[in-house]
Amino acid sequence: MLGSRWTSHLLLSSSPHLRSPVRHLMDLHSVVSHLKALAPPALAESWDNVGLLVEPSPPHRVQKLLLTNDLTEEVLEEAVGMGANMVLSYHPPIFKALKRLTAGHWKERLVVKALENRLAIYSPHTACDALSNGVNDWLGRALGPCVSVPIRACTSLSHPGGYDHILEFGRDASETFLPRLQSLQDARVRTYQLLNDTEGSVRIRLSCSHDALRQALAILSEKSSLRDSVELIALQKTPLLDTGMGRLCTLSEPVSISTAVERVKHHLGLAHVRLALGKRKTLESSVSVMAVCAGSGSSILSGVPADLYLTGEMSHHEVLDAVAEGRSVILCEHSNSERGYLQELQGQIAERLEGKVEVVVSKKDRDPLLVV
Repeated sequence: MLGSRWTSHLLLSSSPHLRSPVRHLMDLHSVVSHLKALAPPALAESWDNVGLLVEPSPPHRVQKLLLTNDLTEEVLEEAVGMGANMVLSYHPPIFKALKRLTAGHWKERLVVKALENRLAIYSPHTACDALSNGVNDWLGRALGPCVSVPIRACTSLSHPGGYDHILEFGRDASETFLPRLQSLQDARVRTYQLLNDTEGSVRIRLSCSHDALRQALAILSEKSSLRDSVELIALQKTPLLDTGMGRLCTLSEPVSISTAVERVKHHLGLAHVRLALGKRKTLESSVSVMAVCAGSGSSILSGVPADLYLTGEMSHHEVLDAVAEGRSVILCEHSNSERGYLQELQGQIAERLEGKVEVVVSKKDRDPLLVV
């Protein structure tokens, strides 16, 4: 009888229908690496605070990742209740420096409770704003098919060849200086002959970093005739045509302002938005070009030639400026212009993590402002 009970137990344990589901886990730093590849932090604005903000003591493995637009205490409780190991908060919950961690302020409590419950916190923020197929491309699709370009394009993450400057000069007495220039760190020396020059003039080209440039100029300044032939070129990073802040959207088919309002509400899942009609515009005026910027968009949208501005918030005087220029404005509150993007980001992250981490969108996250 004992043998038959053990046999029965083994058969039940091996049944595919009764077996517990495999629990996938991924190391935190591996998850962070994938998130950085998806939305490179180098694309973020210099004032922003993006990346891994809270890290529990290692090793820390992630099985469930909660996405939210804002990490409030209510959302944090939601994360703890569902057994999440990590929170991706679109807005960084740590922005200004924290001088202490106490129970006296809600943002300090967030960090304390996150660490107590071994919750990592990551924020992509303006890296997702700039990203191709990021939050601004999502927002730009509110009125339907369009051709969109960044309003302020990002540049490549590095200079051509990794150098900042090109220094060119004649070969006069170069036998003395070339070995010293060639020995500089972060510099490359090339010699070339000018085309269509009957005298066969030879020039030296030095590609170099900013630090190497200063050293090279000091060397060349030792001989006035050589120094006088110097030409300096500052290299610029290549613009990324589909990456940057805001989007200027040219619609495939123009729509009226009233239609634009209804499409925006449907796209964002809102019952109400705020509308300011441009000077001499009516609800039936046509919209062919729309400029969008998720969040607070005035610094990006100001002066952009468009029929309609779509953003989360602008100040009273910024709206007056736009209206005076004949541009209509739709405001939908700050986080309402971003939150719907989380559904797309969920799929992008899940695909990049190859399904090894469960990615969930918060149900507690909401804009703090309501129209009543």
